[in-house]
Amino acid sequence: MNESSLKKSLSKLKLGGMRYFDSIGSTNDEALAWAASGAKDFSLVVADEQTQGRGRLDRKWFTPKGSAIAMSLILRPSAPMRPHLSRTVGLAALSLADACQTLGLSPKIKWPNDILLNGRKAAGILVETVWSGVEADSLVIGMGINVSASSVPPAESLKFPATSIEEMLGYAPKREEVIQLVLNACLHWREQMGTDLFIQAWEEKLAFRGEAVQIQAGDEETTHGRLDGLEADGSLRLRDLQDHSVTVRFGDVSLRPAA
Repeated sequence: MNESSLKKSLSKLKLGGMRYFDSIGSTNDEALAWAASGAKDFSLVVADEQTQGRGRLDRKWFTPKGSAIAMSLILRPSAPMRPHLSRTVGLAALSLADACQTLGLSPKIKWPNDILLNGRKAAGILVETVWSGVEADSLVIGMGINVSASSVPPAESLKFPATSIEEMLGYAPKREEVIQLVLNACLHWREQMGTDLFIQAWEEKLAFRGEAVQIQAGDEETTHGRLDGLEADGSLRLRDLQDHSVTVRFGDVSLRPAA
């Protein structure tokens, strides 16, 4: 992948702009700065290599040269979108899942921000906001996708098992084609963000749905229960050990299948 091949693949999309880097510290940092200085809606930052990538909870994200996708998409919320900004991580998750499904894979969404293939993490999401007073001026959706097998970090450095699209398919698709699939899906689901269909589609792809899981939220005690589904704002709904409904909000949250 290079800037020329990427522009060619994305030529039919109405991007607000695009910045491509052979190597960068963090695509999200670049996108946040660009958004703050006036980037148009649906502008994209892509890097072939990311040296200081980060995921949720300030975890490092491994993006070696020539093997993975590191990209950040800038969205400026429309009026219909504003009441549903808490669903933005779902927008990214559905876009990634749809792209994987188009490739012939069977993705699952590990709430709130990971894509699993065969029970192992293949992509992650980091949503950050540029504020104007108390209003969200723009959203930056960072997405990292393990495409080639060489993009998967060493097992000893992982908190959750990982995989790549290449490992699942038996070959590595062109990264620019994967990006095109993700962005096309994002355009589709963005129009659906305020609908019940959006939550239903998100729920249907939830990993561990109906299964026993454990939730660790910050320094709080671990919550055990059965993963039931989603609330209207995208929060997770569990049934605890006493069969009570428990809502898990976004934040410093880690979900795992029950031991």
